[in-house]
Amino acid sequence: MVRWSPGFSRSGNNMFRDVVEARSGRADSLTLLVLTCNEESNLAVCLDSVEGWAAAIVVVDSGSTDRTVEIAAAHGAIIVSHRFDTHARQWNWALANAPLSTEWILALDADQRVTPELREEISRAISEASEGISGFYVRRRQIFRGQWIKHGGYYPKYLLKLFRRGEAWADESDLVDHHFRVKGNVGRLSNDIVEDNRNESDVTAWIEKHNRYASLQAIEEFRTALARRSAAPCTLQRGSPDQRVAMLKRLWSRLPLYFRPFAYFFYRYFLRFGFLDGKEGLVFHFLQGLWYRLLVDIKLDELRRAQIPIMDPFAEDTAQLLNPAGRSRR
Repeated sequence: MVRWSPGFSRSGNNMFRDVVEARSGRADSLTLLVLTCNEESNLAVCLDSVEGWAAAIVVVDSGSTDRTVEIAAAHGAIIVSHRFDTHARQWNWALANAPLSTEWILALDADQRVTPELREEISRAISEASEGISGFYVRRRQIFRGQWIKHGGYYPKYLLKLFRRGEAWADESDLVDHHFRVKGNVGRLSNDIVEDNRNESDVTAWIEKHNRYASLQAIEEFRTALARRSAAPCTLQRGSPDQRVAMLKRLWSRLPLYFRPFAYFFYRYFLRFGFLDGKEGLVFHFLQGLWYRLLVDIKLDELRRAQIPIMDPFAEDTAQLLNPAGRSRR
């Protein structure tokens, strides 16, 4: 189902081109694409960061019940509605079905924003990019409860967020994180996007969300161990940040359950100086580096003992085992 925001007609690509031509800025060949569901606390900051710069804004919403759609409309966004399944599937649907007509796409989560320095760098990069370049990695700066998580090996983290239209897709084997793949070569930019999820200022919300994510992560690891993905062709560029992540995931899968979360926390908090991130850093590194990964191991152990033949990550029997209270769209 497609729902256009107030003030726009439903004339498809012609309408979209009119929007592009009507907006002024230094990145006329760039569209910001954002996925949302109840993001009123985050979305305005995200869209403000590209105001007057991106040629167009497209928001794909999955049934928000707060002011998310109102905020998107106030920023002149084109709003498309689509039911949420997984992040990767939602991104692929958006890339295939949303009204995108510019050459370049910047794909952000609603809790991410573009720094002024990155805006300038992106403008230069897309204007000078050769035909062989399909995308660019950008650096993520993680904020947790107002604190920049700068240590513990958590910064910089490179994410493929900028790519040419029609040359990127999300890996649907990822059930929690999403990673974009591109057909051609990629470059790296040296400035940051800032990720600051204000919905997670309440640690209870963070814990509830990551409890759901732990269920999905356990399913993903269990399914990967069964399939080994040996038949899948490698689509990762040699030496890319995503290839390094894939290598680390393979190493992680070989470590013993219940040992690896504690080893990882020790490595991250002490050997990689996570303690320098202060009080909020302690909370983050403990929750994200130890508690969350221990919860994944517990749920993965349950799956191994139950030996459920998982085909669909949201199959009813799997959801009942891992989260009897049901699951959220996000």
